[in-house]
Amino acid sequence: MTHDAEVTVEHQNQVAIVRLNRPDQLNAWNNKISAGLDTALQKVAEDRTVRSVIITGSGRAFCAGADLSGGGDTFDPNRTRDPNDRSEERTPQFLPIDVAKPVIAAINGPAVGVGATYPLLCDIRIASKSARIGFVFNRIGMLPELGSHSLLPRIVGFSNAAQLLMGGEIIDANTALAMGLVSKVYPNDDLLDQAIALAEQLSVAAPVSVAATKQLLWQGLSLSWEEMHHKESPVFNWVAQQPDSVEGVTAFLEKRAANWSMDPSQDLPKELFD
Repeated sequence: MTHDAEVTVEHQNQVAIVRLNRPDQLNAWNNKISAGLDTALQKVAEDRTVRSVIITGSGRAFCAGADLSGGGDTFDPNRTRDPNDRSEERTPQFLPIDVAKPVIAAINGPAVGVGATYPLLCDIRIASKSARIGFVFNRIGMLPELGSHSLLPRIVGFSNAAQLLMGGEIIDANTALAMGLVSKVYPNDDLLDQAIALAEQLSVAAPVSVAATKQLLWQGLSLSWEEMHHKESPVFNWVAQQPDSVEGVTAFLEKRAANWSMDPSQDLPKELFD
């Protein structure tokens, strides 16, 4: 396990487990957590031995939201700060959507404020029975962020999103499941094992194909069917000419596991998605 201040990274086979690690503060978000997540995600994105990523919290919480100990002007961008004050929220720069691999949010307890919006940037969200999720920004006179006004309606529908964002209600895991905010709910003690099992299942597929699919999925949030159909074609044709495509079909015909050789961080041309 490697440590970067208040974020830790553990490697288990081909899965990287990234933990917010301020358990005594319920993993309240501060500069160090934001910067630590940026660093951790960049490293696992570039590590070809990592095929899937899990983001979770240490202790009994996922993230209790921004650290508000700095006072009422915590979010003021023009605030003059004490150099030793690390309480303010810092906007993350390298997001789960920037990782060309499946990223799973394993919400292991309270997930409030940025602790609720950050998992929206993950590809899959699962939760423990003790999870409590709340987009509480309006209740403290603030505004939801990280693109949640666009993402949440697509995930849970407009009416549910309006209720969650404007009312700031904190919902339990089963309500989140019914809304589609999370896809599975597990007993607390089983959550991480289930997340690892899911990550390992996702790790079987061809890394470059997975990376291309992820890129298209996220781009598809702002595209029509016709636009996506047009965008898929050159990506499909490029993938079809790559060694992993040949290997995948050959392995299927020979009834054996595929031996993937391509690295999405190196081999997938960014211009394919322009």
